[in-house]
Amino acid sequence: MAAAAGLVLGMALPRIDGGYQVASDRAVDVLKVVGLGVLSVTTLIFSLLFLVVQWAAGNFSHRLALFRSDPAVWRVFAFVVGLLVFAVTAILAIGSEPTVSVTVPIATLVLSAAALVLVRRLQLGALRSIQLAHVLTDVRDRGRKVLRTFYPPAGTAPRAAEEGDGPRRLPEVTSSVVWPHGAVVVGQVDLLRLLRVAASADAVIVLRVPVGTTLYAGDVVAEVRGGRVPGDQVLRSVVAGVERTFHQDPMLAFRLLSDIGLRALSSAINDPATAVQALDATEDLLRYLTSADLGARSIAGDDGSVRVVLCLPSWDEFIRVGIDDMLWAASNSPMVLSRVRALLSRLRNVAPEPYRRSIEERLAWIEREFTDKHPLFS
Repeated sequence: MAAAAGLVLGMALPRIDGGYQVASDRAVDVLKVVGLGVLSVTTLIFSLLFLVVQWAAGNFSHRLALFRSDPAVWRVFAFVVGLLVFAVTAILAIGSEPTVSVTVPIATLVLSAAALVLVRRLQLGALRSIQLAHVLTDVRDRGRKVLRTFYPPAGTAPRAAEEGDGPRRLPEVTSSVVWPHGAVVVGQVDLLRLLRVAASADAVIVLRVPVGTTLYAGDVVAEVRGGRVPGDQVLRSVVAGVERTFHQDPMLAFRLLSDIGLRALSSAINDPATAVQALDATEDLLRYLTSADLGARSIAGDDGSVRVVLCLPSWDEFIRVGIDDMLWAASNSPMVLSRVRALLSRLRNVAPEPYRRSIEERLAWIEREFTDKHPLFS
């Protein structure tokens, strides 16, 4: 699209006859300088991309792709490509004409200034991507956005119907959809397609795999209840890939924060303060979940009937990924253990009764660790 826009501008602007005219050789010189500068900018973009991705993978997590997946990276690249196409096309369109409209150098300067502004913003984004506080904030904010989508505040969304729910009982299973391909990661689910497919067959599609998990050949992807839906229609709604994304994965933020903390607690790095900062972001996400409605989520069609039931992580799964992985690694770090104890103590004060058992179990384990290994902190 950007290359096409550059081509159109490069062909149209030199054909303007009216208005102030400038010597074409000077306009061509400006276009040549801009063309060479665009190549340098393109080199800078890829240098930043490779540097930041490699640095973030080595210092934070190999699963961290915030800068690489930032739309600004590819939009800036598309803009400079369009600018390069414009410069080359304009040079060819001017040809041997003695003069050319002043709009050509003016447009060149305006586009060059815009490119510099975009590159500056890209540079600032790259610097943010290698700073711990900004990375943790971005991960936390993206995680909260996904959690708000799938876990609204308690009492504001309908619970998913299950067997034995009386009037809201789901229909009987008519078929199961099995994954026929090799191992893939569930990146997201096309919910609109699933709703249309289920509504057209007057059926309910119950997903059995949450977004972010790995599917293997033979795994059950979904159950079709109450109607007949071809399996390939359901499989087309599963967007598979090779890595997890933030689009519909409520667990990814917890996984990344835990990865950052575990890397900081490794013997090679030994930076417990970084693990404490990661736990600060984890606590914010967990505190939101204490006031949210967890479990399976039902999605209704246009007629108000439940058509899709999602499989979502439970409270224990969030605790396991967000706390347990780091907790075992922190057994020899009183600083991190103290931070986890404070985190769990505050969660216990605000969490509903069903969640407190898992919190109490972990608090008891921490107290035993303090008594056995760090008596001064008990």
